[in-house]
Amino acid sequence: MTAKLHINESSTRPLLQLERVSIVPKSMPSRLLVNDVSFTIAAGKTTCVVGESGSGKSLTALSVMGLLSKQLELTAGKVLFNDADAGIQDLTLLDAESLRKIRGAKIAMIFQEPMTSLNPVLTVGYQIGESLTEHFALKGEGLKTKVASLLELVGIPASRANSYPDELSGGQRQRVMIAMSIACEPQLLIADEPTTALDVTVQAQILTLLDELKTRMNMAMLFITHDFGVVADIADDVVVMFRGEIVESGTKYDVLENPRHPYTQALLACVPDAEGQKPLKPIDYAWLPETSTEAARV
Repeated sequence: MTAKLHINESSTRPLLQLERVSIVPKSMPSRLLVNDVSFTIAAGKTTCVVGESGSGKSLTALSVMGLLSKQLELTAGKVLFNDADAGIQDLTLLDAESLRKIRGAKIAMIFQEPMTSLNPVLTVGYQIGESLTEHFALKGEGLKTKVASLLELVGIPASRANSYPDELSGGQRQRVMIAMSIACEPQLLIADEPTTALDVTVQAQILTLLDELKTRMNMAMLFITHDFGVVADIADDVVVMFRGEIVESGTKYDVLENPRHPYTQALLACVPDAEGQKPLKPIDYAWLPETSTEAARV
């Protein structure tokens, strides 16, 4: 008799799987802001979503967290999260309380501008500790010790726990945001342009830190960016978005070395070379193929 091989579906599925996600304004449901977006992220891997402002990158990320504004609606698709404890769940079907338990603990997000995300009247130590208290009921000396260790992990002295956000530099504030996001050791970290407001040297430090934390914690990352330099540094896989749709996806090497879509080719042509000798080519939208999202806007 041949023994049957039993495979746990949860163990063979990707950590995050978006299936045909579409987002529209409630006031104009025929206008597709994000249309038919599908991609996967494996545990321990980094997927970079690339595109210009307005291409739908951040809306896609917010749909994973269930944080779309009240004016927007996810009208189609699934967001499947392979929770290590609860198994595969469609996040679009969860109620507010169930989503609250996942945010911060299982999936965390670093937003683009730390000064608009941090509360100016609360110390950074208090803000880092909030999710630990919320999800693990940690308090007292145990909470102080954990907050101190998180600050030191991201390269900030533990003594700065009593500092307020405006007493820190831009790079330090972004490190505080990272400490907040990893406090509960999430399985997935979403980073929405986390280095945009920082100078080049600090950007490199933050990217190195995120990559080190990803490896140390076996954490997956969904990284939103418009910078192909960032993609080259940290990505495993790349998703290129244009006017609300995915126009190309693949491994970092596939997309950077052999771009197939005219939009990806045009984006790469805009990247300056190290010597500053290459003439930059602005994107000529007139010859780019029309997406179905664009057709729906007409």
